Amino acid sequence: MSVVVGNPKPRSRTLALAEAVAARVADATGATVEPTVDLCDHADDLFKWPHEGLAALNDAVAASDFAVFASPTYKAAYTGLLKAFLDRYPSNGLAGVTAVPVMTGGSEAHTMAVDTALRPVLVELGASVPTRGLFLPMTLMDERDALIDRWAQDNLPPRSRLGLGSRSEAQR
Repeated sequence: MSVVVGNPKPRSRTLALAEAVAARVADATGATVEPTVDLCDHADDLFKWPHEGLAALNDAVAASDFAVFASPTYKAAYTGLLKAFLDRYPSNGLAGVTAVPVMTGGSEAHTMAVDTALRPVLVELGASVPTRGLFLPMTLMDERDALIDRWAQDNLPPRSRLGLGSRSEAQR
């Protein structure tokens, strides 16, 4: 399972949320969580084409069964860092990936951004997005674990109901 975070701040609260969601998804699916791709660590290279390091990161995420894509809300959408990373994929470049969109924001006014801005681009890239995204206002960050629990209860039913499984199971 991959985790990709588009916050320009290193070791951000958005990253902590994404990793907590990934742990919960991993518990529900049996996936193994790979090291997080914190895009702020790669910001200087995102617009260098070609770039072997970023190509390897893109390939690793595309090869994942599951991926959490997380961003703070900037101007009612996800960040340019995440956009630049996702722009490196061709059409259907995330086919076979089950994606979970996650966003944080300063206000509950942007709650829908996770499903109106981030989710559509993941679907356009071929990812399956079988759950609602998770939006967490920064004012509720102290309640993060309880809110993830509630989101997981509502969105992560047993594997058989999600239709989730590894690529190798799908290819059988």
